[in-house]
Amino acid sequence: MHVFGQELPAKKMPTKEELAKNNKLFIELANKHLHWDEPTEPAHVVGPLYFVGTRGLSSWLFVTSEGNILLNTGTPRSGPMIVESIRKLGFKPEDIKIIINGHGHSDHAGAFAYMKKLTGAQIAIMEPDVAMIEDGGKSDFHYGKDYKIMGQPPVKVDRILHDGDIVKLGEVSLTAHLTPGHTKGSTTWVTTLMEGGKQYKVVFPDGAGFNPGYQIANPEEYPGINQDYRKTLTFLESLKPDIWGGHHTEYFDLENKKKRAATEEIKAWIDPEGYRRFIAGKRKAFEEETALEMGRKKDVGGKSNLKKN
Repeated sequence: MHVFGQELPAKKMPTKEELAKNNKLFIELANKHLHWDEPTEPAHVVGPLYFVGTRGLSSWLFVTSEGNILLNTGTPRSGPMIVESIRKLGFKPEDIKIIINGHGHSDHAGAFAYMKKLTGAQIAIMEPDVAMIEDGGKSDFHYGKDYKIMGQPPVKVDRILHDGDIVKLGEVSLTAHLTPGHTKGSTTWVTTLMEGGKQYKVVFPDGAGFNPGYQIANPEEYPGINQDYRKTLTFLESLKPDIWGGHHTEYFDLENKKKRAATEEIKAWIDPEGYRRFIAGKRKAFEEETALEMGRKKDVGGKSNLKKN
């Protein structure tokens, strides 16, 4: 069985239906097998952009002359590992001025409160996800009922974002695109970064994944979720990045790219074809799940689909 691109022994894994009914089991297995809270070496990517996340979860640091921007904070236990990675690169965590994210689940916004206390940074969140950041996940449309298991320490949001808003600091300008589905406020970030006199379009896609137990078609878990996914997928398909970073490291083969970068430098990170395949895979999974829920396909046999996006 493949889980986030990794081969796991199927006999040890519960079925998709079992995971859908047991969020505690789901989060524990995801954390263990997908290495969410294991440290890994930080890396320079392009221009002002650095990877500072964990082995399984992406956090990105944008270094500017006016302070730094942090995209994603991993789980509630990831904060110290992110801080250590930033220091290894020779930067100060206290120089972070703005914290943003892809969406409000605890594997990406889990250490917001920790990083906010450490840095005093402004937290900027897409409007539909603001409530779940401030109430620790209680208002999440899917996991809200289990927010004590699936949520994170709450924190005050300083800036409310809307589709097309720009987060700018120093030489870095990031455009926030509302790409709902996975959460109502899932956000895809797009920027252009410079290195060696060349421009590179960099994209951090979000919103297209769904987890065990999601109802994306029949019945819809929230009104319009199926159409939201379709709009999000169409938008993500329209992007043509030179470099991209998924919120889970196996999405974009982080470890291999880091190894290659030792000799290839920026060329190791240029991957437009990898992006195309990633989004095509999300489209395929969405269409298959929609068809299954609408009764247009037979049962797929109860195979596990452990995903946490």
